Amino acid sequence: MKDYENKISIKSWAEEDRPREKLSTQGRRALTDAELIAILIGSGSRTESAVELSKRILHHYDNDLNKLAKGSINELSNFRGIGEAKAISIIAALEIGRRRNEAESKAVETILSSKDAYTLMRRHLVDLNHEEFWILLLGRSGKVLGKELISKGGRSGTVADPKIIFYAALQHQASSIIMIHNHPSGNLKPSHLDIDLTKRIVAAGKMLDIHVADHLIITDNGYFSFGDEGML
Repeated sequence: MKDYENKISIKSWAEEDRPREKLSTQGRRALTDAELIAILIGSGSRTESAVELSKRILHHYDNDLNKLAKGSINELSNFRGIGEAKAISIIAALEIGRRRNEAESKAVETILSSKDAYTLMRRHLVDLNHEEFWILLLGRSGKVLGKELISKGGRSGTVADPKIIFYAALQHQASSIIMIHNHPSGNLKPSHLDIDLTKRIVAAGKMLDIHVADHLIITDNGYFSFGDEGML
């Protein structure tokens, strides 16, 4: 007898053990991560229930939803039983959760500290598998005039062109800027290139009378501030 003939489908489970029914009767907090993902997936295969498939996916990502959130459509589609549509559903649900988390905190309109800048920019730079370099454009009172994506790169770095940085600052008539980029590796320590770039941008800003207020390195777990560490 083949393995799938011994499998018990979700429909055959006790009603209180089925993810949808469990959520309806016991509430959303009663469900495990695998059961919640199983609801998104909808169905498994002849050899595997949706919950078992969800457990297999989570195991691949060390049962870490933050790692799963970084998965691409192609990567998730490689799991047997997950097609493009199901992969998109998982990614969309995790993105909604991330945006909800960000929306719960009041939008920052004035930057008075490195934490303010981190709070404003974190949503743009977490869960990325590549580096991005942004700048915050500020007025004299620290009011946020805008934010600009300067460049995208690979996992190990990106190139930030000073001409593009200060062109954006001049267009917005910014009094100061804050540079921000992420480290997908999770390492908060600035590289020699990060330090060199910061020095060059600070020097160029003095010539244009545009103050470089800070340079932040953001990872999924926190941030590093050149300003707080006295490195500007």
